[in-house]
Amino acid sequence: MRRLSAALACRMQGSRLYGKPLQNLDTEKGVTILDHIVDITQTIPSIHSAVLGISEGTANLVFVDFAQKRGLDYIIGDEKDVLQRLIQCGYKAQATDIFRVTTESPFFYYDKVDEAWEQHVKNDNDVTTIDGLPEGSHFEIYTLEALEKSHELGDERHRSEFCSLYVREHLNDFKVEVLPIPPQLERLDLRLTVDYPEDLVLCRRVYAHLKHKAPRLPLGEIIEFIDSHPELQALVAPYVEPVRLWSLGK
Repeated sequence: MRRLSAALACRMQGSRLYGKPLQNLDTEKGVTILDHIVDITQTIPSIHSAVLGISEGTANLVFVDFAQKRGLDYIIGDEKDVLQRLIQCGYKAQATDIFRVTTESPFFYYDKVDEAWEQHVKNDNDVTTIDGLPEGSHFEIYTLEALEKSHELGDERHRSEFCSLYVREHLNDFKVEVLPIPPQLERLDLRLTVDYPEDLVLCRRVYAHLKHKAPRLPLGEIIEFIDSHPELQALVAPYVEPVRLWSLGK
């Protein structure tokens, strides 16, 4: 029986913005980025559970408190070997497959997850993903075996936060499917991840505008809101990197 679990890698350290997963999207109600991500995963039928992959170090014990408060399983692992933490999350959840989003990106394209999981299993994929969305809106589904293979055969840079790097550099060794997305969502000129203080300003504004629909904030409406507020788009424009991750995406 296949089981898909979300592996959420967490750490407080950050050179540009400290404690990104625990930054508040809603400062009044104390809804953090990580709260929001967990809340979304719990609305997606395909995702059996979510496990926190917490980095070692006393500064990160706050994530243990978060996991206990939210009733989530967690593991504690090497700070730099993010890939191993994802694998450990899979073991903890007794999962066959891993759903991955980054914990500083609150607005992933949840609408496509159930379809992606269905295609992933049906087509016996190693990786199923999407591409071309605003940065931070993507997700990836891996077989646990694909992650283990990446860790075993890759080197230090493949085991870092760039967890898809080994697969992307060895596409002939894996079965990868990139699902199509609606044309109106193909917006590589936009950015929806929190790495800089300006990103947090934008994401808070987005959340404030659409929080009546939380946690399922429609990506199309997020894009419409940003398009109607060019000052927000300009705020993060210096950090936008309009690059597709998966070369087979087009």
